[in-house]
Amino acid sequence: MSSAAPSVFAIASGVLLALSFPRYGHPAFAFIALVPLYVALSGWNGRPGQVPGVTTGRGFRLGLIAGVIHFAGTVYWTGATVQTFGGLPLPVAVFVTGLLVLYMATYLALASAAAAIFIRRFGLVGLALAPATWVAAEYTRGFLFGGFPWIPLGNTMVTLLPIVQLASLVGVYGLSAFVALINAGFAATALAAGRTRALCLAGTIAVIAAASVWGGQRMAANRLTQGEVVRVGLIQANIAQVDKWNPNRADMILDRYLQLTRQAADGGADFLLWPESATPFFFQDDAAADLVRSMVRQLGKPLLLGSDELERGSPNRYYNSAFMLDTAGTTAAVYRKIHLVPFGEYVPFQRALFFVGPLVEAVSAFTAGERVTMLPVREHMVSTAICYEVTYPGQAREAVRQGSELLTTITNDAWYGESSAAYQHFEMATMRAVEQGRYLVRAANTGVSGIVDPYGRVLIRTKLFETVAVVGEARFVQERTLYARIGDLVALVATVLTVLALGVAAWLKAER
Repeated sequence: MSSAAPSVFAIASGVLLALSFPRYGHPAFAFIALVPLYVALSGWNGRPGQVPGVTTGRGFRLGLIAGVIHFAGTVYWTGATVQTFGGLPLPVAVFVTGLLVLYMATYLALASAAAAIFIRRFGLVGLALAPATWVAAEYTRGFLFGGFPWIPLGNTMVTLLPIVQLASLVGVYGLSAFVALINAGFAATALAAGRTRALCLAGTIAVIAAASVWGGQRMAANRLTQGEVVRVGLIQANIAQVDKWNPNRADMILDRYLQLTRQAADGGADFLLWPESATPFFFQDDAAADLVRSMVRQLGKPLLLGSDELERGSPNRYYNSAFMLDTAGTTAAVYRKIHLVPFGEYVPFQRALFFVGPLVEAVSAFTAGERVTMLPVREHMVSTAICYEVTYPGQAREAVRQGSELLTTITNDAWYGESSAAYQHFEMATMRAVEQGRYLVRAANTGVSGIVDPYGRVLIRTKLFETVAVVGEARFVQERTLYARIGDLVALVATVLTVLALGVAAWLKAER
């Protein structure tokens, strides 16, 4: 292999990873996306059966190259968002996006460095350990510094319905392990010789086939679609971001929500959802809230709505909240968002990022909520996640542990325009339905709104930037999946395995 070839292979993996996610690619790319990177990490010299490996530093650099390409192609939309709504000059917005891309890519680089150590020490067996390093890094990214669990590798499988059923057993990080293992199998096929090559190929195909057959049988059994029916009305008011807090548009905004809500109720909705920050006022403080409560009483339908909340004190605290109104229009419960959006609802490391001054001024300083809250609907309990916190698997699991029979999520994706972000966000929400074995209903200001069943089948899906009220059928479910019981055990095992294998590799090096 020429000196430039490993970098070319890393670039190829970055491109294939980016193409594995919506909206411009296809999930099938995920089955081969890591193969070029793994071949590069093996130090392949064109001779079958020889995997000398590369140095740790080179492994890190190759992973960083792949990661930068991958995340630049998937979270590129952050630049336009902070420029348009954060008031940053274009060069600064590009720089901020570059920092995020580099931060996310560093995890992939660390995983690649560890994989390089294993391949150099253990050969093809070390390649089999590479998926553990990927999952350990991805899982750590999901909680370190508050976490940023956007687009884990396993989420590429969400539209491949037979495969995604594995999430009910092992969650999205377990699916990441599955996808990375398939890639390692194909890479081993390319690297091995003779009978070993045939065994690697046959074993990899057998794993895909077994997962597909089991998933198909689970879907055919359809056990989780037998609960009590609830007809849900999703209100997608399609309010432009520049209008949301314009006092001259407040009456128009509220009138649109009231009109669409009545339309959904006339369509047979039992339970109504407005998106995140739907009201152009603080719901608990403004007299306009009486119009909403009065409508709910007239309709006799419970309503979940998003609104900013002010808690007066020294100092005042602001929350991104969801209010559950019962059929009498009274507040039955309030949920305060736990996982705030960095650079959207707060600016992390403000002293270090002194050059984003306009963004600091534009971003509201919200306070994080402290706990998952159950929301009563009829005789049942439901839960909600606000905006991007639906990407946290543990939060949905905690809601189900507390008794949630229906997952909801409310969001405002107007920030993202027509970029890939809204599509990525919807698919990550869909993964929570499969993991927890629950129906998930989603109300988004500008879309995508929808209803997903416990097997990941999308029953209703709106288009972006349409003004619409849709009504669809969901069900209350009480049965818990294996993943709901064991959580991210696969990710924890992968992390421990990675640490132990690094220790063994270091010990073997010292012994030589």
